[in-house]
Formats: sequence, C-alpha cells, structure tokens
Amino acid sequence: MPNELASRLEPIVAEAVTAAGFDLDALDVQQAGRRKLVKVVVDSDDGVGLDEVADVSRVLSETLDQHEHLIAGAYTLEVTSPGVDRPLTTQRHWRRAKFRQVRVTPTEGAEFTGRVGRADETAVRLLVDGTVRDVRYADVAKAVLEVEFKQPPAGELKLLEQDAGEAAEGDNDNSEGAAAAAPEEEPR
Repeated sequence: MPNELASRLEPIVAEAVTAAGFDLDALDVQQAGRRKLVKVVVDSDDGVGLDEVADVSRVLSETLDQHEHLIAGAYTLEVTSPGVDRPLTTQRHWRRAKFRQVRVTPTEGAEFTGRVGRADETAVRLLVDGTVRDVRYADVAKAVLEVEFKQPPAGELKLLEQDAGEAAEGDNDNSEGAAAAAPEEEPR
C-alpha cells in the first residue's frame, strides 16, 4: 500500500518541489504505526540549505493537505537533502559531483576511484590515476562520493578544467552552420 501511495503522490510532490525551484530526488512512503511517513529528498545544482528545506517542507505540507484524500489518514512529512552516501545514478547527480572524488564499481572489472569532470547525456569524464577517461553510465554498477577532508589537488582540477575547455572548443568547431573563419588581414 505505501509504495502504491508513493506512485500516486509522486506527480503531485514532483510538481510542488519543481515549483519551489528544486528537483525531486526521491519519494518514499512507509507505514509508521498509525501514521504514514512521507519522506521527500530534494536537491538542486546549488545544493539545499536548511532554510530551503524548511521552505520546501511548508510548500509540500500545504500541497499534501490539499490531497489528503490520497493519504487517507495521519502522516508525518520529512523533507531532506541527499546524503553523501547517495549513489550517483543520473546525469544530474554526476554533474553536481563535478570535481569531487568518487568510488566507482563498474559492471565489469575492478572498482576504482576517480575525480569527476564534465558529465554529458551518456557518459562522465573521470580523472583516474592521472588520465582523463570516459565512463559510460551504463557501465557503472554503483558510484558513490568519497568524503575528502582536504582540498583537491590543484593539478587534478586544472586537468579537468582543460579537458572541459577542449570539449567546449571542439563543440564550437564542429557545430553545423558555423561561420567560416574570416581571412586574416595583413598588417599595414
């Protein structure tokens, strides 16, 4: 019943969270004694602070009260942001982890650690043992952030920034309908 309820609530909750300027990362409904526990995880590219969690909680509380016929009883609403142990499962997660260290368990092969670069629709660029490489999302069984207690090495960040810059230049050079380069003028 709670999973069925989560399915019915998801579009309503997602719309309210999106209207508040955030992304719905997860929705879970569990029975907790006589009440239901509605747990909502929200995220954004800029992260989510405590004040923002409180704002989203108020918006969601009002929204759920308007749809109390779906919940059919007392409920407790819990709004939170994702923890560092949340697996990276979507492009959005990878994009938000830019420059962070991640532990990747591939679908085949040995586990490895790398630093996240740019993330596109099908793959992420990771700096692994000094080499930038593409890792397709489909080839990742599990990926989680590694907690770092010091600043990332400047050299690693520079490599990833250069890689992203080269990719952006390549995108511009290969775009259809790009204007031809103007001939150079000779100095007078």
